[in-house]
Formats: sequence, C-alpha cells, structure tokens
Amino acid sequence: MMSVVHRLAAGWLVDHLSFINQCGYEICDSFAYTGGVTLNTSVTSTGDCHATSASAATSSLRDGPIPGPGDAIKTEGKTAKLRYVFREEFFDISKPHIAAAPEEQLWQGCPEVGLTEMKVNSAGEGHREGTKSGIGDSVASVRKKRKRKCVFNQGELDALEYHSKVRKLIWEGTLHLVQEGLKCGFLHRTTAELSCRKNVIPGHVGCGLAELCEMAKQFPAVNESDHQAVRALDDETSIPEQDLLSCVTENSSNWAKIVVLMGQKYLVPPKSSFLLSDISCLQPLLNYKKKYDVIVIDPPWENKSVKRSNRYSHLSSWQIKQIPVPALAAPNCLVVTWVTNRQKHIRFVKDELYPHWSVKTLAEWHWVKITRAGEFVLPLDSLHKKPYEVLVLGRVQGDVKEALRKSEDVLPIPDHKLIVSMPCSLHSHKPPLTAVLAEFIKPDVECLELFARNLQPGWTSWGNEVLKFQHVDYFTLLQNEN
Repeated sequence: MMSVVHRLAAGWLVDHLSFINQCGYEICDSFAYTGGVTLNTSVTSTGDCHATSASAATSSLRDGPIPGPGDAIKTEGKTAKLRYVFREEFFDISKPHIAAAPEEQLWQGCPEVGLTEMKVNSAGEGHREGTKSGIGDSVASVRKKRKRKCVFNQGELDALEYHSKVRKLIWEGTLHLVQEGLKCGFLHRTTAELSCRKNVIPGHVGCGLAELCEMAKQFPAVNESDHQAVRALDDETSIPEQDLLSCVTENSSNWAKIVVLMGQKYLVPPKSSFLLSDISCLQPLLNYKKKYDVIVIDPPWENKSVKRSNRYSHLSSWQIKQIPVPALAAPNCLVVTWVTNRQKHIRFVKDELYPHWSVKTLAEWHWVKITRAGEFVLPLDSLHKKPYEVLVLGRVQGDVKEALRKSEDVLPIPDHKLIVSMPCSLHSHKPPLTAVLAEFIKPDVECLELFARNLQPGWTSWGNEVLKFQHVDYFTLLQNEN
C-alpha cells in the first residue's frame, strides 16, 4: 500500500513523506502567471518520487493508477517539467524531543507499572523537567512544580488511568513495527544527524489564509441561484478571491495545478477538491451535492497551550457539534476524529458528539510518533505530553433500509490499531489515513477531510487553512527539464 512500510496485526508503520511525494507534483507546460488567483499548468503524478519509498504507489481510495512521467503533455514538440518534492528536513526527527531514561526506552521491554507507581513517577517528572529547562525559573514557578509533585487534578488522574490501560498495547505494538522498520532499512538504530539544515520556514508561509476567510465574511452575499457550486481548475484561468472562497474548487484532471493566492503559490494534487472557508461558511460544501463514505475530522480542540500561543483559533464543543456531518455523510459513512489526549475531549466525542451525529463508536486507534532511530519522541509515561494521539472511529447509523442495502459493503473495523510514523515538524501535519483505511472500505468511495491543512488525491478537503501545507516553499524544486 502507498506509504505503508510494514503491516502487522498491531497496525502499520507509515512513511508520511513518501505518501506526499507519491501524490505527484511534476509540472509540465508552464504558462505565465496573470495576477489575481491564477490557476496554472499541468502536473503529472509520478509513482516513485521519493527514493526511500518502501512500496510502490497504488491508486488512491477512489481513483485508478496515477499517470507516470511519460504521460506529460507536449507543447511545440517540447515537454517542460518542474518537479517538486516535499522538503525532507521537515521529517528529520533524529532525536527524541525529551529523552527517556534508559530503563524507559522502547528496547527495554514494557515494564509493568501500576497506576500508583505511575503517579509517583509522573509527580517527580515536572520537577525534573523544570530543573532541566531551568532558564530564569522564578521562585514561584519552582514552588508550583514542587506542589504538583503531590497534587493531581481530576483531568490528570483520568489521563493516567486511560494511559495505564493502553500503554502495554502501544509499547509492544510499536516495538514490533519498529523492529520491522529496522530490518528493511527504513529506520536506523544508530542514526547520526541526517542533516544540519534548520527548518527555516519563511514568515509568509500559510499566513493570511485564516485571515482571508475571516475577511470573506464581509464580502457581498452571493445569490445561490446564480452562483456555481464548483469551480474547475483549468490552465490559464484567473479566479477572484471571492469566487475561490464561495465554491468548491476542483481539480478533476490527472495532472496537478498551481494556484496563486494573494501572491503565494500553492500546489494542488490531481483528482482533489477543496473549499477554503471559515466554519460559518460551509454552505458551498453542502451545495457540492456529494455524500461521503469516509469523513476525517481534525478539530482545533481548546486547550491551554492553544490559548497561550494564539497559533490558531480553537472551537468550543458546541461549535464542533454544529458541523453538518449528517448532511455530508453517505449511509454507513466511516467517521474518524482526531482527539488530543485530554479525556474530556475523548469522552465528548464518544458520549456527546457521535450520538448527536447518529454515529456509533466502533474503535479507538493510536498514532504513535517515533524518531528515525525507532524511539518514542517523548517518554511513553510522561505526564504532560504523550508520544501518541487518539483517533476515535465510528459509523453513521442512518436510514435502516438504505443502511441494510449498503451493509454488504461494510467491512468490520478492528477495536485497536497503531499507526506508527515519524511526525512532521510542522505543527499539526497529521499522517495520511488513505492507505490504512483502504483495508476497511470499498474502492471508489468519496472521502472528505474537515479542518484539513493539506490536500490529497481522491479527497475533498475543507478548512480555513486548507492550502497551508501545499505552499511551494514547503517543497523543493527537484529538476527543470525542457
């Protein structure tokens, strides 16, 4: 499967970087940009863009094989090619963010640790981390850390209890997948720094998308009857920002395109569509008239660090419940929601959100983040941050007759699986689920990602930063042939 390095009963070892590069970003027949939002050039997809790919590219969830480089369009007897690959330094995770103690490393086996012992270990952790980071600790903050050695709030106690139930599954499953990754050479046990390059991101990358969506609320109202529901990307087509924000933009060709928005270039993969809009402007997605068999949701959950950083706006539980999933979902739609490790959020999804959408909870999977050497990026038993995130999977329970008619297409979802990968250093760039979900759904299905920050072939994506990680500055121009 595309991007899957190895598959075991416990789950999958996934190559996120390879998946991005197998989407195919090879631009042919380049035209001059004409200002505004310019839609430009044909791009062929390639089956082997990244040398470290563990497996050959396969078709996406709903499309056939992607054309190869030989299928490029020729103009005036020449084929001009601009080939982009995602910058690999964003996946250069050579060392853990915080090193685990020797006895807590993955290779030592999973020690049996009781909940009481975990509380004691975790209580001391805050003090250890405080003395390690150490710069300019005030007396008050030190006192606060000492106090926390003895006192746990209810949220922390709930988190510890949950962790005690899943830690053995995560530890053992990850160890087996990492061993396979080392055998095939995808991971390297004694790894040196792969690169001394810094992940320098130009200040303008991804900036302004959310602000543009906010500004779009001030645009004059669009007459629904006169306005098209979808805008196809064609070569040398210029579209005003207002149109881009008020309808789904679709690239139905076998080539990718480049969109220029507010002077910034974004790569759009083949067979993909997107809506750039605020949560209050979802009507164009409903006007698109598609029903989706898979809906992946990555909400901006409210938490203290988000409030402090102002990195992106968060949504309340009430706002998340207003997302019209029932109107977008096909019968028996598989719904997958990314959740932080806060038990409050996991309980909300299972006990409130899914019932509100008529979704039955089926499973909890975990995404485990590792280094290139195969270690957890954070100590598994760390109290404050874990090296894993949760995915809650469920299925829409709709009209009985329609559901029964389609029930033969429904494949059972395993209670627990691991998705193990090196995380991208760019904030909240989640691993692709295309290949791992392909085992549990029929081919040729419609797929939707909500709160997306990137695009995928075969998917519709929505969000107020939906083009963020498609910016050309995240890619390297590999070659230029004429």
